[in-house]
Amino acid sequence: MIRSAITVCLVPESRSGPFVFHDGLEAGLAQAKEHGFDAVEIFPPHADDLDGLALRNQLRAHGLQLAAMGTGAGWVRRKLTLTDPDPHVRMCARDFIGAVIDFAGGFGAPAIIGSMQGRWGGDVSREQAFAWLKEELDQLGPRAHALESTLLLEPLNRYESNLFNTVAETLAFLDTLRTKNVKLLCDLFHMNLEEADIAAALRLAGPRLGHVHFADSNRRAIGLGHTDVAPIAAALKDIGYAGYVSAEVLPQPDAATAARETMASFRKWFRP
Repeated sequence: MIRSAITVCLVPESRSGPFVFHDGLEAGLAQAKEHGFDAVEIFPPHADDLDGLALRNQLRAHGLQLAAMGTGAGWVRRKLTLTDPDPHVRMCARDFIGAVIDFAGGFGAPAIIGSMQGRWGGDVSREQAFAWLKEELDQLGPRAHALESTLLLEPLNRYESNLFNTVAETLAFLDTLRTKNVKLLCDLFHMNLEEADIAAALRLAGPRLGHVHFADSNRRAIGLGHTDVAPIAAALKDIGYAGYVSAEVLPQPDAATAARETMASFRKWFRP
């Protein structure tokens, strides 16, 4: 059964980013429950900034699950990527992501690698960037597996990364890894920019699809843009997807409206 999630960002520097709730963990959890979501997707400054026992108690009190945990603060705050030419920076990036894997894995949730994948260019060739990324993921994937969790790799649009932008490109890269514990995070906003046919790309991902960011063409809540959701919902059902569709969307015109519109669309397409 496909489940709903909504984003809670705890990184002040990302307040203008595509996350719905920005006013602290407890407030975010309370609002997620109020709007009827199954889970939250949390973006922390660092895994060490979270209290695992307190979060477990808070989630239980609100009847919520942890859907996934983002690593984007590693880039936003520290400019860490897994493809940086400096080996010390790559090591720090690996450690940052590893800490998120360990924390999220304790809740049975995956960690997301989006912006921390980095780019190629300048003194770093495309081949070298892929080699470094492969090396890092082949260490991080088993780390998640040891916690009975997965690692999520997100194809980004061309304005945010030049490593891979489509599902097909990302699947081809995943085929080169020794670890088989890395799955795709497919973000409908990025896919709207890069895929000729979003539904076909989701079908191509098939069982390697691990998470979906449920965002409209304008990065607002589904229903507030021009994305045709019908073929997307059909594709997810056809491939037997049973993960989360998570609202990584701008809180526009406000967080409550974004949450309400997301839940209305979720119920329309997945809980008729």
